[in-house]
Amino acid sequence: MKANNAEGSMLLFSTSLLLVISGLGIHSLPYDYSATTECVAETPRAQYGGGIIINPGFDHSIDGWTVFGNGAIEGRISNAGNRFIVAHNRTQPSDSFSQKVQLMKGMLYTFSAWFQLSEGSDTVSVIFKTNATELIRGGHAIAKHGCWTLLKGGIVANYSSRAEILFETKNSKVEIWADSVSLQPFTKEQWRSHQDESIERVRKSKVSFQITHTNETALEGARVSIKQNKCDFPFGCGMNFHILTSRKYQKWFASRFKFTTFTNAMKWYSTEEIQGQENYNIADAMMNFTKENGISVRGHNIFWDNEKMQPKWVKSLSPDELRQAAEKRINSVVSRYEGELIAWDVVNENLHFNFFEDNLGENTSAEYFSKTYQLDPKPLLFMNEYNTIEYSGDRAASPANYIAKMAQIRSFPGNEGISAAIGLQGHFTAGQPNLAYMRAALDAFGTTALPIWLTEVSVDSGPNQAEHLEEVLREGYSHPSVEGIIMFAGPAIAGFKDMALVDENFCNTPAGDVVDKLISEWQTEPQKAIADSTGIVHFSLHHGDYDVTVTHPLGHSSKTLNLSVRKDSTQQTIHVKMHS
Repeated sequence: MKANNAEGSMLLFSTSLLLVISGLGIHSLPYDYSATTECVAETPRAQYGGGIIINPGFDHSIDGWTVFGNGAIEGRISNAGNRFIVAHNRTQPSDSFSQKVQLMKGMLYTFSAWFQLSEGSDTVSVIFKTNATELIRGGHAIAKHGCWTLLKGGIVANYSSRAEILFETKNSKVEIWADSVSLQPFTKEQWRSHQDESIERVRKSKVSFQITHTNETALEGARVSIKQNKCDFPFGCGMNFHILTSRKYQKWFASRFKFTTFTNAMKWYSTEEIQGQENYNIADAMMNFTKENGISVRGHNIFWDNEKMQPKWVKSLSPDELRQAAEKRINSVVSRYEGELIAWDVVNENLHFNFFEDNLGENTSAEYFSKTYQLDPKPLLFMNEYNTIEYSGDRAASPANYIAKMAQIRSFPGNEGISAAIGLQGHFTAGQPNLAYMRAALDAFGTTALPIWLTEVSVDSGPNQAEHLEEVLREGYSHPSVEGIIMFAGPAIAGFKDMALVDENFCNTPAGDVVDKLISEWQTEPQKAIADSTGIVHFSLHHGDYDVTVTHPLGHSSKTLNLSVRKDSTQQTIHVKMHS
């Protein structure tokens, strides 16, 4: 029988209650069920009780479900008494079971279900068919025989319509088994409410000050002033060579950001355009600027697995010559900036491309991670990839495939202790971002317990660019597994045409207004409070470093102290004794 723990949600991150919409009306449900990439012997019950899905746990055989395509469907019962649905006698990838639902414009729909195959393993995709030709893939999981795997995903409804939910595997010879299917709608207001609640919980901590006389009696009326001087969450912006010649660009950047990635200056085709003639002048000058302004740098990148993105001379090399050139490259660039970077994108986009693997062997990426760590063990080592959170239709970049590739890299001999990290680029198109899929993907990546950064966030130009940028940034910042965000954006004069934050006169664009608003919102403004009759003052503070001043109510004395508030801090009480 189904495990009785899925009345909680695989979508959200706390045990609070949230008003949600279901097929039976409006009610409250807890959301404390997290994603898992592990196979389980028996499935939990459907999250949200199945939401708007009819017969989500197949307690009533296969009522509400129909055949899609060819083949047949039937209900079965496991040895433990668990009921599930099976699609068999399949001849096409999308031959499966299906159910029709009504989608409402502007709603966000979170999907989850558990899958198993009759033999082997394969990627299972959930598909939303909204008309005769439109097929929207809403998520993917690698299902296996012998245990149940969770698939989480979702869509955003751009218009109201009927939709048919169906499922797909490349291998049409296997049976698809499914259980505990759920589709839950949320309004944008509900989604935003959860983001705000999550930000309050995962990005801030409660701090209390107990102010007393030297004899430890409460000092009512003491004044506590607090000012943040450093934010703990890395929120930064890409930077290119134009910053070296524009004072306005320098001033604009340094006044806002303390984290960056050079968009091109460190790439192989930039530092060795001609074989044997290395030139780090631009990268070095940009590094000097960041050091002078206290800006931390992510290294981007050591290798790019796309054949088209190699230095032109590399493409004509034999495998042995390529191996020698690549060894020289990694030794050169990593050693040059040893101890100066917080991260390296070791291999860029090697879920979509495999130039080095094709020429040098399937373990090449793993070898480059190992070599980078040997040369400089300090930085986080990222596998950097696109379409991981921004596009649910790209099976190659699904969380399951990314996690499997990272597991292969980490299992390579000598890589067990490397500081591996997950780099999710986040280049969104101009339409409404699929925040339901983005959250489901982040949940899946979060199960690895590896550091996760959004590394190149951008939103294509369009009438709602600023609104959509804010939605993406809030979704990333609110997720507890995300540890940093870098945008690939900047001034129009520096070539950031698709997502300019300031125009040619360095006046904010609407997107720039969003960024400035969030920078302000994600830090604690200077605050003052007066101790109550028990001598206590309470604050809710963003993680970071603070200067604190406590003043005696009669103004005869004051004390200053430094305070660090971190994400792993439990509620703190700071005791301060004052002389009269």
